Amino acid sequence: MSAESDRLREDAQRVKNWKRWGPYLAERQWGTVREDYSADGNVWSAFTHDASRSRAYRWGEDGLLGICDRECRMAFALALWNGRDPILKERLFGLTGDEGNHGEDVKEQYFYLESTPTHSYMKALYKYPQAEFPYAGLVTESKRRKRTDAEFELSDTGIFKDNRYFDVQAEFAKGGPNDILITLTVVNRGPDEAALTLLPTLWFRNTWVWGRGKEPAPRMFSSDGNTIATDHPTFGRFRFSANDDGPAPEAQVFTENDTNDERLFGGKNRTPFVKDAFHRFVVNGEKRAVNPAKTGTKAAYVYHLALASGARAELKLRLSLEAETPKREFGKAFDETFALRKREADEFYDKVLPSDSTGDERQVARQAYAGLLWSKQAYHYSVHDWLEGDPAFAEPPKERWKGRNRNWQHLFNRDVISMPDKWEYPWYAAWDLAFQMVPFARIDPNFAKDQLILFLREWYMHPNGQIPAYEFAFGDANPPVHAWAAWRVYKMSGRRGERDHTFLARVFHKLIVNFAWWVNRKDENGKNLFGGGFLGLDNIGVFDRNQPLPTGQYLEQADGTAWMAFYAATMLSISLELATHDPSYEDMASKFFEHFVAIADAMNAAGGTGMWDDQDGFYYDQLPVDGARRPLRVRSIVGVIPLFAC
Repeated sequence: MSAESDRLREDAQRVKNWKRWGPYLAERQWGTVREDYSADGNVWSAFTHDASRSRAYRWGEDGLLGICDRECRMAFALALWNGRDPILKERLFGLTGDEGNHGEDVKEQYFYLESTPTHSYMKALYKYPQAEFPYAGLVTESKRRKRTDAEFELSDTGIFKDNRYFDVQAEFAKGGPNDILITLTVVNRGPDEAALTLLPTLWFRNTWVWGRGKEPAPRMFSSDGNTIATDHPTFGRFRFSANDDGPAPEAQVFTENDTNDERLFGGKNRTPFVKDAFHRFVVNGEKRAVNPAKTGTKAAYVYHLALASGARAELKLRLSLEAETPKREFGKAFDETFALRKREADEFYDKVLPSDSTGDERQVARQAYAGLLWSKQAYHYSVHDWLEGDPAFAEPPKERWKGRNRNWQHLFNRDVISMPDKWEYPWYAAWDLAFQMVPFARIDPNFAKDQLILFLREWYMHPNGQIPAYEFAFGDANPPVHAWAAWRVYKMSGRRGERDHTFLARVFHKLIVNFAWWVNRKDENGKNLFGGGFLGLDNIGVFDRNQPLPTGQYLEQADGTAWMAFYAATMLSISLELATHDPSYEDMASKFFEHFVAIADAMNAAGGTGMWDDQDGFYYDQLPVDGARRPLRVRSIVGVIPLFAC
């Protein structure tokens, strides 16, 4: 056992809430379905990157190298300015789905370097150019390029020539569940002296203007020159302190996390101190933009750093619940805690990684796990509230009730969820998550099991049995791999005889409902030949299989049918495992065995009724036309997926 393993056990047993804080802050909240209140559902134009610095988010927050609590009530992240950019760098920039020649595309250089499963130690790196960031150039050149062209990357602009950039590294170590030690290291990699303004920023997610709650707004205020105090009605009182031994902050600045209606909509602001105040204060030199009373719902320390070539500056901060704040916040004990958490991270991964792996292999694996762990995100979305709109604001357009996700009004998500990516895909995709839980089982099996159970709960799974796909269309059909992931996680999380039977039974009972949804909804004629749209990889068909065919016909899919055979075989394995403890599951084993045989027979039927082509030796999708079935003779992964079921 290791110290990190002990923390995982304490968290699982609810002895200590070690996972209350983590890298759960999104990297892009703008341009998402949740923040789109438009009539046409064009998320990219409804909430743009330009608007993001001035408009309060409804459902989450985003930031640079940031952290937040599991419900994203309070967040910490960095803001940077190199003296040349037109905007304060408070979040990562990228192209919208319409701007990129390959769709949405983050255009930054940043790296997840370290994380333990409880996030007791984390490290990430951002490379900030010293010249003006080429926002317009990235958009213009990317729009010019065709889909067959390579993407135009930030490094292609020449912005990093002669290493004229800053390495900005953020490290976090937990002294306790609500005691977070922060070290920020800035290195000038360029050949000349360069200046950087850095604002470590703390703020509350805006929960008070929408008219749905009666809690008073939380507050932040200056306690002294090196301490910002916070007070939240449900979250408690925290201290955000800066070390004065070394580079010391030159100022504290405060504003409200509230929309600048005047800038965006030509309206009247609720407060003179709005969300984009720090941008205006730093970039535009507007001293009146920040609150002189030093109070608000968003606060930051201001550091002005002038670094010679190769020089570095190290800043130390601490964010802690008042009850957990030590008498001496910095000094020797601070450094010793950091060193201890680094050592414990090494000890944890020494037990996880193969003992015969090389140094390079271990480094690759450590950083891969860091990417997996840093891609957790606090995800909040209530579909009914989103469709209905908020009492304090104008009613959303009526078209929304006929548009996206209108049939998923039961769905209420407010959890830390594993994302495919926190910028390009800052929303879960159910089948991506299922695959992600397999490597998670190696380092945090409880998290893997909890995530798989979560998507089968009543406030996620549709009453008809469908698992929500992704926020752009919860009703889309993803490949049915949830059972396979649960079966793999079950087997990986303990030796035979010591495995979590309760977990397996919990997912099995809900998966029976999901399996019935597939059988009832995606087998057009009850022949055990399945369709259903996107069932494996993007754009692998000759037409959009999510849309009905113009002639009213339907497609029998080789991959969709094979996924269902695979699903049945996995459910057979699970039911046999459960039957070792409870013989009543033997009946379910028979059921899924019969399903598998029926699907296999249908796929391989002779005489032109199946999907196997004797002439080509390949599986093809089938299109029934005028009483005959025509194979779509396309050699693609569609015809290979049937092997999965073997």
